[in-house]
Amino acid sequence: MLLALSVFAAAHAADGADSGRQLFVKGATPACAICHTLADAGSTGAVGPSLDELKPDVQRVAKAVKAGLGAMPPYPQLSDEQVLALSRYVARASGGGQ
Repeated sequence: MLLALSVFAAAHAADGADSGRQLFVKGATPACAICHTLADAGSTGAVGPSLDELKPDVQRVAKAVKAGLGAMPPYPQLSDEQVLALSRYVARASGGGQ
């Protein structure tokens, strides 16, 4: 039973990372990858800060996505679940979630 729960939790976490990556690359409008560099996503945007260098945590990403920051627009079209998936992905992929 514990093994089944562990496998389910790992699969669910992978799904969240996949959906967060998809949102970063092309799911959000405009796509995050257009402006931000993030090696894991293969993006080399130069308008916004390099997320690989900034290494934001989940809360910082979520706040920027919800409210906007500087030239970055807010993303009101994203659900709370999407914001969380995107924020977790960026934090993990950039090293900010450690």
